[in-house]
Amino acid sequence: MSEKASQKINVVISGFVKPGFEAVREAFAENFTRRGELGAACCMYYQGEKVVDLWGGVRNGATGEPWEEDTMVFVASTTKGLAAMTIALANSRGLLDYEERVCTYWPEFAQNGKDKVTVRQLLSHQAGLLALDAPVDRSVVADLDRLAVALAQQKPAWEPGTRQAYHGISLGFYEGELLRRVDPQHRSLGQFFQEEIATPLGLDFYIRLPEGIPNSRLATIQRSNPGLEFFRSNPRFARAFVNPLSLTFRAFWKNPGMAVAFDAERIYSRNLEVPSIGGVGTARSIAKAYCVFASGGQEVGLRKETLQNLMAPPLPPKNGFFDECLKIEWTLSLGFMKPCPAYPIGSPSAFGTPGSGGSFGFGDPQIGAGYAYVTNLLGAKQGTDPRELALRSAFHRSIGEPVQLRKSASLQPASKSKEPTAMK
Repeated sequence: MSEKASQKINVVISGFVKPGFEAVREAFAENFTRRGELGAACCMYYQGEKVVDLWGGVRNGATGEPWEEDTMVFVASTTKGLAAMTIALANSRGLLDYEERVCTYWPEFAQNGKDKVTVRQLLSHQAGLLALDAPVDRSVVADLDRLAVALAQQKPAWEPGTRQAYHGISLGFYEGELLRRVDPQHRSLGQFFQEEIATPLGLDFYIRLPEGIPNSRLATIQRSNPGLEFFRSNPRFARAFVNPLSLTFRAFWKNPGMAVAFDAERIYSRNLEVPSIGGVGTARSIAKAYCVFASGGQEVGLRKETLQNLMAPPLPPKNGFFDECLKIEWTLSLGFMKPCPAYPIGSPSAFGTPGSGGSFGFGDPQIGAGYAYVTNLLGAKQGTDPRELALRSAFHRSIGEPVQLRKSASLQPASKSKEPTAMK
């Protein structure tokens, strides 16, 4: 059925909510009337059942074309969760062990002090490989053999396993090459995901967007003012972001940025993989993938032991969970974010990833939940976006488990830790 939001802004909200989840529909409508939403979708599963599937607004702010049921959108780092599921499936199939050294599967990786880095450390942002020193542009990203050379040659910023720093873009490239090395067919991460997860589950989500997807299915990204709110939320991050000597600067400026994922004529890049940030798809697909994995993953052959690894408490590096890149305290494990005061996403067993601009996806095995929110208006806030938080809070209220909202939900910076010295 179709429901209309406030007529004052002429926004049509379509989809459905199961009785008992009306609060989510109300919060979704309020995102348009009170929080400046442009176009968006959200989908939620509870106890393995789809209970919310909503979309509304416009997919193109310039033309006013509506957001349709099958509209897909760029989701930035929310992509990391789907990439982590792909690596988890490789683990389930015995292709790699989280506790094994990366160089066991990829000998060239051992260069420059990386010989003891484990798969777990790499996936948990503890390897010190948050930036690439070698020039990496679109042509290198498109040539996985050339990209592998640059990745293997990179020197870690510190002794792996001692610190955490968000590998915002580089992580996906490392995951992709590791998967190519262990997969008997040597498929890319995007191809493996498509063939082993997306197609069996009927997902409209791509880590490698094909040529055949028409522009009419894609939402056009619009950015909020990227300045004041983003930097005011964490002054320490703001200073590091503009300091050429900082790890934060290297991570954001020494890597191919978000621009690689976009194309002037085709909206998004086609047949190009940026597994950390370049995913394009629907909220419905993200939520379903999380629900399947959180509910045991039988549909894709996920082993119980792998799911237990995803559910387990994260293992901190020697110096704790303070993030040397983002200048915050949060918990990262096996390619996912785990629940923490900054992101109270559910039970301790939950796992997910937020995306820059506001998107979010997570699964919670304790309640059989899969959750996703996507938008084409990228917010400027560092941390939980108010639009997403309103939906997540309404979802948890509907199931009788309110999110414990805290001041730290906006990612308050931690109070200590010095900028580490780069390895010599």
